[in-house]
Amino acid sequence: MRLSTIGSHAVVGRALTRAYGIAAATGTPLWVLGGSGVIRPVAPATLARIGRTLKEWGTGPAGGFAAMALREPDRVGLVDELGDLTFGEIHRRSNALARALADRGVAEGDSVAVMCRNHRGFVDAMVATAKVGADILLLNTAFAGPQLVGVLEREGPRAVIHDQEFTGLLAGAEVDTRLIAWVDDEDSVEEGGESVEALVAAYDDSDLEAPEHHARIVILTSGTTGTPKGAPRSEAGVGAAVSLMSRMPLRYGWRTHIAAPLFHTWGFAHLALSMLLGSTVVLRRRFDPETCLRTVTDERCESLVVIPVMLQRILALPPETRRRYPMPTLEVTAASGSALPGDLALEWMDAFGDNLYNIYGSTEVAYASIATPRDLREAPTSAGKPPWATVVKILDEEGNERPTGESGRIFVGNGMLFEGYTGGGEAKEVVDGLMSSGDVGRFDSNGRLYVEGRDDEMIVSGGENVFPQEVEDCLARHEGVVEVAAVGVDDDEFGKRLRVYVVVGSARPSQDELKDWVRQNLARYKVPREIVFLDELPRNATGKILKRDLAERD
Repeated sequence: MRLSTIGSHAVVGRALTRAYGIAAATGTPLWVLGGSGVIRPVAPATLARIGRTLKEWGTGPAGGFAAMALREPDRVGLVDELGDLTFGEIHRRSNALARALADRGVAEGDSVAVMCRNHRGFVDAMVATAKVGADILLLNTAFAGPQLVGVLEREGPRAVIHDQEFTGLLAGAEVDTRLIAWVDDEDSVEEGGESVEALVAAYDDSDLEAPEHHARIVILTSGTTGTPKGAPRSEAGVGAAVSLMSRMPLRYGWRTHIAAPLFHTWGFAHLALSMLLGSTVVLRRRFDPETCLRTVTDERCESLVVIPVMLQRILALPPETRRRYPMPTLEVTAASGSALPGDLALEWMDAFGDNLYNIYGSTEVAYASIATPRDLREAPTSAGKPPWATVVKILDEEGNERPTGESGRIFVGNGMLFEGYTGGGEAKEVVDGLMSSGDVGRFDSNGRLYVEGRDDEMIVSGGENVFPQEVEDCLARHEGVVEVAAVGVDDDEFGKRLRVYVVVGSARPSQDELKDWVRQNLARYKVPREIVFLDELPRNATGKILKRDLAERD
């Protein structure tokens, strides 16, 4: 006899409720779970062990990966530049590293900072920290030294696990324990701490007793407009995954290349999904556009997880290079992290097929809307529609809902909203249980959401409201423009004026030509007063343009 379970999230005593009866119990659409292959047969004895594991360890990294090790210990769970790891090996490695952390004073309720690129060391650190019962602080690999020191001083982690390349940046931080997750030079490891690989080999890898505290994941906001803040996430359970899968056809057992940084909300979300979907996660430490295409092709990945700038860099490759990597198995390209500029969605689908899904959200509100390939074909600049169990409303300054087609502030409600920043910072504004995304947008008559820009980026020029993103989208469609960013700057005559920064291609259009292009497509008051040509736009590690840096230019 074999029973059904929802991936690794079944709990004995409620297995049937959480599988066939889940629609009645939680409102979760059964068609999503069944269609994705998450509801699958499992032997009763294994089901019982999985249930006990998840009851004791929770549905976060500790319980999720341990449950997959019980369910399919010999399935390959991770592929990186060092080779393959099965779910069983991931489980045992994290057991050993958890013991090493405990021996070095890390205890329940502490936190451990992780500053790693995309490789097995990130997963080792995350799961081991969770097994100790400590919270996991994910550090941005592009942070400067002072930013790192400031964040670590505020968050106060007991230990930091990092790649060797970041040893110098972390030198000024006061942290008790330092472990090296990826070693570039074996002879100099001791300068930055102990090697994770050495500790994994030295410590007992048998099963541990579960801590009372289930780890939180603390993801830092992008910091494009100020100091990065920590947004903690508790265990989201099945609901977060179903939200994505309701509008994005992910399947159990797929091979998934996560090119987006794992420390970022979007990359981490797909690592967490692997605990439910039994995905084989394929990682490369650094993103390179041709390497990405080669990886998806050679590893026969069904899904690719990216941030939009990665799509731009892939499309910038010569056509003959792109043709060498047909990616025949690719079914879903999942993009999130910033808006898709201009006709980027159409360019991608024309080149690689209708497999692009664009997710709009933030660290604070999680997933607000998802644009499917059909949405993007019909409305390339739309953010699509809200997924399952998500409410999105457009409100005015008084909190009243705006009519269809009229712009206002975007507010989101779902089961994944965070409760406040670490260090005592306040959450974003909440109205009737809905949290502000910080953006302005509108719905069209088809129920699709359009994000017009940040609510703090709108400028009033000569009495007219101008959103930079609309001008950016317009200029991005010009064949001579590679990248574009618009910001508002002070103006003695108009109060504010629009300044646009562009990166151009070989055609090198003039400033007047680009202004005429905007004039032909948008209202005259949206034509930028000045256009500045740059070799490249400043971006952070998640691909977002650092408009603060641009606004501070002379």
